[in-house]
Amino acid sequence: MSEGNLIKTSSPSVPEELKDTVTLSSIDHAIDVLGGMLSPVISPIANAARSNSVWPLTFGTSCCAIEMMCVGMSAFDISRFGSEVFRATPRQADMILTAGTITRKMAPALITLYEQMPEPKYVIAMGACTITGGMFNDSYSVVQGVDRIIPVDVYLPGCPPRPEAILDALLKLQQKIRTENYAERKKRAYAQRAVRHVDYDTGRLMDDLVAEAKLDTAEAIEQRKE
Repeated sequence: MSEGNLIKTSSPSVPEELKDTVTLSSIDHAIDVLGGMLSPVISPIANAARSNSVWPLTFGTSCCAIEMMCVGMSAFDISRFGSEVFRATPRQADMILTAGTITRKMAPALITLYEQMPEPKYVIAMGACTITGGMFNDSYSVVQGVDRIIPVDVYLPGCPPRPEAILDALLKLQQKIRTENYAERKKRAYAQRAVRHVDYDTGRLMDDLVAEAKLDTAEAIEQRKE
């Protein structure tokens, strides 16, 4: 995950593509400021509630999805941890469990799903193929790590990980949620955009590639001057 996808902000902002149809009032900013002031009091209570009701998005692209389905069955019963409500829409989900290989053709769809989720949102990268490309790490069509395109909170290795491992990753995510500060999290929000163009060859965002190219060009010019 490159730094280009993370921005530092002190108030809500509207993506450039949506400024013609979406506006933010001063009430939005007032709520944001008030939330920051009350964060030390509200965060522990809200975090305890949110950590025990993390609703995953129904998302599976490969064999890891079979293990994800299995963890919802009675033998493992993910409902003990409040995460049995697999949602069919990102608008109602808190977490993406990226279960399986992410191809470069699938990358734009995954980014869209992630951006449609309301904050705060979390990602568990499940399986070797998701984390590093796995057995397809030299493939022309597979993203070499889902953290290149969206932020990841918990890495779950394995090929595929067992249902018990999924529950362990969920417990680690719950612990992270309980100890985080929402006001601090908002300071490094994901740079939302209505449209994202992804490079087919690398699976990375075009914005990041352009920014890196500009940086490399500037460094090369500086070296020539020396």
